[in-house]
Formats: sequence, structure tokens, C-alpha cells
Amino acid sequence: MKIGIGNDHAGVEMKHEIIEFLESMGHQVVNYGTDEKASCDYPVYGEKVARAVAAGEVDKGILICGTGVGISLAANKVHGIRAVVCSEPATARLSRLHNDANVLAFGARIVGMELAKMIVETWLNTEFEGGRHQRRVDLIMDVENR
Repeated sequence: MKIGIGNDHAGVEMKHEIIEFLESMGHQVVNYGTDEKASCDYPVYGEKVARAVAAGEVDKGILICGTGVGISLAANKVHGIRAVVCSEPATARLSRLHNDANVLAFGARIVGMELAKMIVETWLNTEFEGGRHQRRVDLIMDVENR
């Protein structure tokens, strides 16, 4: 799978470890984030990854900022994106199973490295269930289209 990853200054170190983790799982990773620790604007990187996912340049996206919240808000402004903030694996699993989330976000100041890896692995290894959940995802997308 080809995964786009983006981050602000708070997520630089975590991003590099997550990239190594993803590559060890056999995924191709495209880095859309900053590698500088100087303060920067997370919406820039949330949008970059979201646009890459929406355009089909990458299959899924992963975003890291201090909390995961701001960068996910920016990503969710891009048409076709369903970005979710997860701080534990159960929400990551359900976001894929029920919501077909295509962008995962988490906070480098909220979760530790091993928990972040568990969240990523769970999210990537969970398939969308479809069925009644497809109708609900369609309703979400209808809101976006209005």
C-alpha cells in the first residue's frame, strides 16, 4: 500500500519512526510533512496529505501533530476525506470498519511511540465492513456535497 504521511513540528521525530515501521511492514511511504522542528502551520500538511489521498496519489494518509486534532480538521476540509483522530486501537479499528476513514491522525504529545504503532497497524489492517455502514458513509458524503 502507498501511504502519504504528514506532520508539523511536533510530529517530526514520531513521523520518522512511523515511516520506518510502515516500510518494515512492506508499505511505500510518501513524506509530505516537515522535517524541521521550527514552529510551522499544521493545516499546510493536513491539506497536502488529504489532497494526495483524494487524488489517488496515495491509498491512505497518516497525519501527526501535537494532538492530531488541528491537522485532521484541515484534512477534513478536502472533498472526499474522512480523517479521524485516534488515541487508541479500538477507535482506529472502528473508524475503518464503520466509517471507511481514509486518513488517520494522532498526537505526538498524546500517544507514545509503541501505542502509535499499534494504532497504525490496527487501522491499516482493518477493512471497511460496508453494508449498513456504507449507507451512513454515503450520508456523510451527501453532507459534503450539499
